[in-house]
Amino acid sequence: MADTSNNSKEDDKLDDKLVHDYDAIIKESALLTTFSGILFGFLLNISVNTPAHFVEFDVIILFIALYSITIAASLFIMPVIYHHLQYPYGSLSKFKTRSHRFIIFGLIPAGLTLYLGIVLAFHSKVGIIEACIFSSFPFIMVYFLFRARK
Repeated sequence: MADTSNNSKEDDKLDDKLVHDYDAIIKESALLTTFSGILFGFLLNISVNTPAHFVEFDVIILFIALYSITIAASLFIMPVIYHHLQYPYGSLSKFKTRSHRFIIFGLIPAGLTLYLGIVLAFHSKVGIIEACIFSSFPFIMVYFLFRARK
């Protein structure tokens, strides 16, 4: 008898861990989706109400940034969609692996969008080449801080 109740407690702990893991992944996805949605809204507002000083370069950069953040938002929402389409799972590790891939692939266009947004901001004050160079500094700094964490 004691063995059965012990198995039940272990199953409950396993269920709690599964729910916690699902919850963490879904919350992470929700946070990134919210971030990308807000950034998309700002970029869309700029594209609809294009400033008079925007040159053709700025418009092209703006549209690339819009496409990029749209891709990022779509990838960030995929773990939630995948969760609802595939639930219940036979393997939590399969769900975690696929969700991780969606999020990692979404970070690339989100980073590109952040870079292009900074380029647009700097380009209104300095030339194109200077804007591209100055915009890379925050990403270079983050890269070195990331490498130095070890």
